[in-house]
Amino acid sequence: MAEQRGGYRRPANPAPVSGPGALSRRTDGGPTQGARYMRGGSYGEGQELMGLQQAAPMAASPQAPTPMAATPRELPPVVGLTEPTQRPDEAPTFGMPFGAGPGPEVLGLQAPERRLSDIFMQIAANDKSGESNAIAQFLMDRNL
Repeated sequence: MAEQRGGYRRPANPAPVSGPGALSRRTDGGPTQGARYMRGGSYGEGQELMGLQQAAPMAASPQAPTPMAATPRELPPVVGLTEPTQRPDEAPTFGMPFGAGPGPEVLGLQAPERRLSDIFMQIAANDKSGESNAIAQFLMDRNL
């Protein structure tokens, strides 16, 4: 009787074939990170972790992409400290909670308003003496 051959044969390495030319890739799985011993755990934990790392090695960390250089069109012009202002009609305190001009609401960066009693309730959660809880209750009674 003839020997049975054929059918799907699973490749031994992660990639069965490589693409042509510029699409070519490694077919052996590529470089991997080496196993590292962990010190300081309970008895036998370091050896167990070492065995797990060797059984399923992690892929090598990919190279970080190189950042694209900014073109002059993307950045505003740099103005020196001794040069005249580029915005003569804008108050120097623009965006500040004090002084002339609009406040921080125009920047859209306002933090949510928190009441003083809410802050003391968070403090009271970790205070074992109970004094912060009494202060928080006092502030809540006065709607502060």
